Amino acid sequence: MSHNEKLKIEKVGLSFGGLQALRDVSIQAREGEILAIIGPNGSGKSSLLNCINGFYRPQRGDIYFEGKRITRLSSHRIAKLGIARVFQNVELYTGLTTLDNLMAARHSLMKQGILAGAVYFGWSRREEVRHREVVERIIDFLEIEKIRKTEVGILPYGLRKRVELGRALALEPRLLLLDEAMSGMNLEEKEDMARFILDIFETQKIPIVLVEHDMGLVMDIADRVIVLEQGCQIAMGTPEEISRDPEVIKAYLGKEDSMPKRRRERHGGK
Repeated sequence: MSHNEKLKIEKVGLSFGGLQALRDVSIQAREGEILAIIGPNGSGKSSLLNCINGFYRPQRGDIYFEGKRITRLSSHRIAKLGIARVFQNVELYTGLTTLDNLMAARHSLMKQGILAGAVYFGWSRREEVRHREVVERIIDFLEIEKIRKTEVGILPYGLRKRVELGRALALEPRLLLLDEAMSGMNLEEKEDMARFILDIFETQKIPIVLVEHDMGLVMDIADRVIVLEQGCQIAMGTPEEISRDPEVIKAYLGKEDSMPKRRRERHGGK
């Protein structure tokens, strides 16, 4: 694995009975980039993310994270290695507050168990305070101070998605997987979420793998784009290259002028 490769996927194949969900897909996600994965419905995008974070185990190929083979690891162990995911559907504890949801995400990082907490109350208490400080910084960062004590089940959809992003950040990820994190949002909510994603990437230096249907957003924030169709990788390149690729236009976009152009340059003209 190259020193700047965060994630490496080698010829991954995934089948469900007679259905081939992924066919020899090979992808590298690098340090310092936002990698977008696009394609029509059923092209294998979410299946690929499920393989990365251990929900599915591919029948063929291998997946490496920071040089470590993770192909057969459980989703829990993969999360502990530093891969966090925001799901297409909201996956929160609806009866808990925003603060409690973020604290629950910190649980896997807590060193003190129940026994230790009983024997060394002061030690355990100090650790809880440290985790609380991290969570409070995330709440400030995502501008959700006003809902910190609100049960997430009664929050508007866009705010629930923002809380879910906060829960992923609470895991202190070294790679962030966003599975249509903006699906179902209105324009204002999407713009807010896009701003937070860019802020996470640029201030916290967390590489991001993004599955997204909003092509305007992909053109705006992605450094590279992977295109899947029927489980196969049919193109890879910069947003500008993808927008001109005849195979992509034919398979996914329908016509060339339906592809949005990149609206904003980032990272000093990168």
